[in-house]
Amino acid sequence: MITDFHAKYLAHALTKRCAPDSSERLAGAVAGAQVDLNPHQVDAALFAFASPLSKGALLADEVGLGKTIEAGLVIAQRWAERKRRILVIAPSNLRKQWHQELSEKFLLPAVILESKSYNQSLRDGSLQPFEVENAIVICSYQFARTKVSDVQRVPWDLVVIDEAHRLRNVYKPSNVIANTLKNALARKNKLLLTATPLQNSLLELYGLVSFIDEHAFGDVKSFREQFANPGDKRNFEALKERLKPICHRTLRRQVTAYIPYTRRLPLIEEFTPAAGEDRLYQLVSDYLQRDDLQALPSGQRSLMTLVLRKLLASSTFAIAGALNSISHRLKAKLAAHPVATSLEDELSEDFEALDATADEWPADADEEALTGADRAAIAAEIADLESFAKLATSIEHNAKGTALLKVLHLAFAKARQLGGAEKAIIFTESRKTQEYLQRILSESPYAKGVVLFNGTNTDPPSRAIYARWIERHAGSDRVTGSRTADMRSALVDFFRDEGQIMIATEAGAEGINLQFCSLVVNYDLPWNPQRVEQRIGRCHRYGQKHDVVVVNFINRKNEADQRVHRLLSEKFRLFEGVFGASDEVLGAIESGVDFEKRIAAIYQECRRPEQIRAAFDRLQSELSLEIDTAMSRTRQKLLEEFDDEVREKLRVRDEDAKVHLDRHEQRLMRLTRHELDGQATFHDGSSFTLRARPPWANGAAIPSGLYELPRRSGEAHTYRLGHPLGEAVVARAKARPLAPAEVHFDYAGHAGRISILEPFIGRAGWLAASLMTVEALDEAEDHILLAGIADDGEPLGGEVCDRLLTIEAARGGDVAPEAGIVMRLDRLLSESGALIRGGVSKRNARFFEAEADKLDGWADDLKVGLEREIREIDRLVKEARRAAASAVALEDKLAGQKRIKTLEATRNQKRRSLFDAQDRIDAQRAALIAQIEARLEQKVAVAPLFILRWRLA
Repeated sequence: MITDFHAKYLAHALTKRCAPDSSERLAGAVAGAQVDLNPHQVDAALFAFASPLSKGALLADEVGLGKTIEAGLVIAQRWAERKRRILVIAPSNLRKQWHQELSEKFLLPAVILESKSYNQSLRDGSLQPFEVENAIVICSYQFARTKVSDVQRVPWDLVVIDEAHRLRNVYKPSNVIANTLKNALARKNKLLLTATPLQNSLLELYGLVSFIDEHAFGDVKSFREQFANPGDKRNFEALKERLKPICHRTLRRQVTAYIPYTRRLPLIEEFTPAAGEDRLYQLVSDYLQRDDLQALPSGQRSLMTLVLRKLLASSTFAIAGALNSISHRLKAKLAAHPVATSLEDELSEDFEALDATADEWPADADEEALTGADRAAIAAEIADLESFAKLATSIEHNAKGTALLKVLHLAFAKARQLGGAEKAIIFTESRKTQEYLQRILSESPYAKGVVLFNGTNTDPPSRAIYARWIERHAGSDRVTGSRTADMRSALVDFFRDEGQIMIATEAGAEGINLQFCSLVVNYDLPWNPQRVEQRIGRCHRYGQKHDVVVVNFINRKNEADQRVHRLLSEKFRLFEGVFGASDEVLGAIESGVDFEKRIAAIYQECRRPEQIRAAFDRLQSELSLEIDTAMSRTRQKLLEEFDDEVREKLRVRDEDAKVHLDRHEQRLMRLTRHELDGQATFHDGSSFTLRARPPWANGAAIPSGLYELPRRSGEAHTYRLGHPLGEAVVARAKARPLAPAEVHFDYAGHAGRISILEPFIGRAGWLAASLMTVEALDEAEDHILLAGIADDGEPLGGEVCDRLLTIEAARGGDVAPEAGIVMRLDRLLSESGALIRGGVSKRNARFFEAEADKLDGWADDLKVGLEREIREIDRLVKEARRAAASAVALEDKLAGQKRIKTLEATRNQKRRSLFDAQDRIDAQRAALIAQIEARLEQKVAVAPLFILRWRLA
């Protein structure tokens, strides 16, 4: 049992705002999340908070270390601090994944803003669709750019930018998206995430850092002059020091003590298409290479050709559907009948990755009006398409489908040998191919365990799985109310608990965790390496206990398909090894869509095997140039710390974070048990059953039933500080007025020994608590001040008082302390507060000094640029004098002297302007320093919490 005094203390301890560099600050965010605590992620999140003067941070951990989790911790902490204007900018294909990670792992509400939802918000009367109340906004790079004025108007508390290497060429005026976003987000706090902050040039690093903080370095010219040569050791070390406060990078090899990695094992199944399949492939491929196609919108020909080639490679069933759609559209065009949907919309029903690909695929030239000559061409094209479709529908079996049944038997045997479950995720790019695979598997020994996963899941088996799941989890927090999210959870749960094979379209490659499965089958292999890595990452991820087998198919008759597989395997190392795709290689290609376009161009332009081989040889050579090993070594020296140094830091982080997390959860459950006494049944230290909504909960939506702390079974309401019940419990304890009373602490009944309290057993005295809030540098932190004295006058330090309040106790009658006692307690509290204020002042002085050093560097950089121009003119003067001295003709000598005078006049003018410019830079620096100094002033408020009379027995 605890008392109301304990409860008030616990409520304030749970909600106090902590120092920016304290592990305790993140305890609430971690405790309220469905994530396992990894020390490198805590370290990265605390790095992002390191200084209240910081404009942001660049988190550059290697691929696979969970940068999304790191950012999620930062977001969750900002959310807990009521700083809820948060924007996440990500590649369009990662928006859903972000939504799901925030929802499932951090229990945070988010909305994806795109054209449809933006326009709906306008129709609903919102003048600013980006101003979403109590939800994190997620949008794509392209959408943020097109709505840049809206983005700029919102006073964001935090902007998170994923795959931020897309911004690394922001120093080039030609990079429109990066420069547009930089200007729009200039004064916002930003968190950039990328595994590849530096690929080909140190200027890329300058670009990313300047995107975060324009005062970190001078202009690009001065940066290039000082730092662009990695061989200059003195400047290189100076650059490393200046990057330390803004760039954070951890390597996979440094965290192996915390994260056990398994291997990827490749398994290749070759197949030979039957004569009909081969003939269909050649006919459609030749058709797509025609110069004057009528069927494909000229503005989207490249994109539509890519999609049709992927469907052609997927199955005869997939291409048959597409050919029929195109033929019907051409007939409508010939008859001048309008078609309600676009070809893109029709194809996207089967090829689900189309929308995400189209976002990054530029339009071709506009479509031209139909002419008389076109009509004959259309009629001929319709005939061709109908003949292709007829051939496709006549083919009942695909050689690759037969190969799948064969390789599944081998792959399951391999998984069994490795100790993994006999479960397989099969990826295809086509919904029609998915249906075909379901048919052939329904006639196989695996028939009962097959489940589909796609963008809609309207098939009867999926609907039945969903209905059972909803019934089983009714009343629990597993049910979100979103059919899409709940359907995904239902299908994954079925696959884990009952199924054996999941056949997934690209919808299954994002945002789902299949670590219980260790067999990935790429029935269709994407050309985009990032999408391949995403697929395999569903299984080969943190938490996977077994080696993951990756199955790919190779068409013996298709030279281009064979080369694509070889490129993805050998150059990108996607299918084997411990870590999978190298971040250096994935980062080198900028965007997987760009690489996909290069592959598509080879398929489209090359007709003979020797042309295909030559084109792939050129592509492989270009990739080798892009993946510069010298720059890789530079990155290692510049951004990476010694392994032992990192491991020791992570060990300390691990210990600190676990202590704070355990204490946070214990405090929350002790407080909850006290406040819900008589209204809930407590089962253990982490769960309880609420019988009915408490009458004092002020109308909050609080259902009855089982509650559990996060990271438990998931079959209950997830209880945390941010849950309406948790908020109501804390509010009640905080608001309760407490008159001084006697409290009997039961040390004899306490489990375990607290040596610091033993000298006070059998004694009594007084204890007071106050809440002190210190505001400086636009940050507020709370400190609970505790002071005590024994009846014989011996003072109790803050740690003794804190430990005393961990002991169970019973409340006695009210008491009235004498004025002298109150004065002495106040003096002790004041002394504690003064020590804390001094510590805050020293810490802020360090922040100020670091910021002043940064601004000194910025000012010096700009002066270097100005001095460079004068040195350049000095060089030209010397050259002009030499030329004049060596001139023979009088006219040449006079012309030389005239040039010397002009250059000297320019130099003198530059010198005068240099002094003026240096004065302006110094004034600008002084103004920035003055702004920071004004923010350093501390504002202190102290509120009394309670006084009690203690007895320890």
